[in-house]
Amino acid sequence: MKENKLLLIPGPTPVVGRILEALALPTVSHTSPEMEEALSRALNNIKKIVFTERGQPFIVSGAGTLAMEIALLNITSPSDKVLVLSQGYFGSRMAEICETFGIKHSLLQSQWGRVVTAEELKAELKRHKYEVVVCTHVDTATGSCAPVHNYAEVLRQVAPEALLVVDGVCATGGIEERMDDWGIDVILTAAQKCLGAPPGLAIDVFSERAMEKRKKLPGVKAYYADIMRWLPVMENPNKYFSTPGVNEIRAFYEATKIVIEEGLERRFERHERFAAAIRNGLRSLGFSTYTDETCLASTLSVIRYPEGLEDLSFRKKLSENGLVVAGGLGSTTGQVFRVGHMGNLTREQIVLAFDAIEKSLLSLGFAFSLGDGVETIRSLLVR
Repeated sequence: MKENKLLLIPGPTPVVGRILEALALPTVSHTSPEMEEALSRALNNIKKIVFTERGQPFIVSGAGTLAMEIALLNITSPSDKVLVLSQGYFGSRMAEICETFGIKHSLLQSQWGRVVTAEELKAELKRHKYEVVVCTHVDTATGSCAPVHNYAEVLRQVAPEALLVVDGVCATGGIEERMDDWGIDVILTAAQKCLGAPPGLAIDVFSERAMEKRKKLPGVKAYYADIMRWLPVMENPNKYFSTPGVNEIRAFYEATKIVIEEGLERRFERHERFAAAIRNGLRSLGFSTYTDETCLASTLSVIRYPEGLEDLSFRKKLSENGLVVAGGLGSTTGQVFRVGHMGNLTREQIVLAFDAIEKSLLSLGFAFSLGDGVETIRSLLVR
């Protein structure tokens, strides 16, 4: 069936049976005991996933872009200036959100496929004063993984009063993010990527310091995205502000259980191992990585085409063979494809993906050694 294609885009990621079963449960009241339990436990689990004891999580119906708005609008006053560290497409989106809401900001941007370095951040903070620094942990367009821990260390040294916001949409649950230990003030993410749930939920976790700042603000340029309207619900899910995505939250709770059961350190290691295997397998077939080797993310890969292989034809053939990958964004359109390897992906699915890749290359008349990719993957995935 067409619906059975393997989805290896950088989100949404494949959703396993346990989570689908939770999603398919009968819809219950948004103030029912079942919903109260699911939301309360999901909130507790997301705190574990980002390594915080004191942080305040919020789970709201919406996408990752809403989580970005929630983060920015709830910690910036009219006099504040925000520094946006951009590693690509979604870092620039943070700047667009600032522009939309009239938030004063500057953009410190790396070359696509690279990252803003900690040294560049330090130099900028010495030149100008900022109340908030925002970074994308993994940019979904470029596959660049930012040195978030190093950024946090720089802020502690140079601008300890500034709040650090981390966009973890393509990282949280797949790459280490230690909120309390590192000194991150807001981590934002979405349900459908490393956490392996269906799309539909925006997640933000605010530190004590970030919550204190929001409470001191006289107001924010938001209604639905105002965390002070959601806080009573997060503290007591029996309370009502706006009807939550009941089924999505029950599925998300199941997804967080799977993350905790696997163990965070094991999950991070698995993402790294799968990423290395997939890249080596693709290299054996003549592909290369777009992202600089110094900042490769373990959650997705941006892959350059070898000469003679056309983007749309290749991705169409892949789809016919049961595999869906994503095209490039922005300036990379037509030059690369993006493959997600995050969430609850299995070894067996990776082997199936490479079988589809080889079949597609063969049918397009591309010269390569049949079986190289599959055998490379199998040998690298053996533990």
